[in-house]
Amino acid sequence: DTITWTWQGPGAFKILWLTLCQLHNEFVIEFLPVYTPSEEEKRNPALFAINVRRVMAKALGVPITDYSFEDCQLAMAEGQLRLPVDTCLLEYARLVRRLGLKPKNTEKVLQEYGNRARKLEGQKLDLEDFAQFLDVPVSDMLRDMFSLFDEHDESYIDVREYVIALSVVCRPARTLETMKLAFKMFEAEEDGAITQLELAVILKTALGVTHLGVSRLFNAIDLADTGKITFEKFRSLMELNSDFAEDFLTSPPSLNPRGTATPKLSNGICPDFSPNDHVAAER
Repeated sequence: DTITWTWQGPGAFKILWLTLCQLHNEFVIEFLPVYTPSEEEKRNPALFAINVRRVMAKALGVPITDYSFEDCQLAMAEGQLRLPVDTCLLEYARLVRRLGLKPKNTEKVLQEYGNRARKLEGQKLDLEDFAQFLDVPVSDMLRDMFSLFDEHDESYIDVREYVIALSVVCRPARTLETMKLAFKMFEAEEDGAITQLELAVILKTALGVTHLGVSRLFNAIDLADTGKITFEKFRSLMELNSDFAEDFLTSPPSLNPRGTATPKLSNGICPDFSPNDHVAAER
């Protein structure tokens, strides 16, 4: 079947070539009845789009999902930090898109944000300062984004966490670059090192979780028991152990509505993109 397009399938030229190699190609086009919006849908275009999507999904016999193409790219990226099921970075990525904050020149913007965040030296920002940092007006969506990083409802956030999350969303498969940027923002001037607590903040933000045990990872890097590690030492461990996150990081299992632990799914956020795992989870 070279007609049905799949985003993980072969490229356009290969599909075209394979299609031309076949003497006969058959496909069916189904015209659905014209969907006339109600008065409520005319007032609410989003509701109209949702209902049209529901009609199309029913005709195709497929489920509806709120995941976008970019969301699933993020979830299934082949980086060394695979996003867990309960990550908040999916919601963060949506807000970034809606606020128009996803940079076109990713590397330049991330470096600029990183340098500005480093100069703050851990100083926390309130909502107005955060809006000024991003050069956007205060809005409900910005408040929603702010709340993702205001873990303890203090009305202040560490903007370095925003920069780390943005790096993950923009470069999901490039774990090393994200960690290098994070170390640069957190490291001390005198020795270029970070503490275990700072490593925990970095990795929790990069994974979009609230609880994460990093002591095993930190101790595996800090063999001299100095209480600090540098990026070079961290990179050395990453190069020696490509599965360092799975081997050294620990987090409490997320619970499903029945109160039992939810099994780990290979695709992180998008379990429905892995049929075998999805069936296993339902069982």
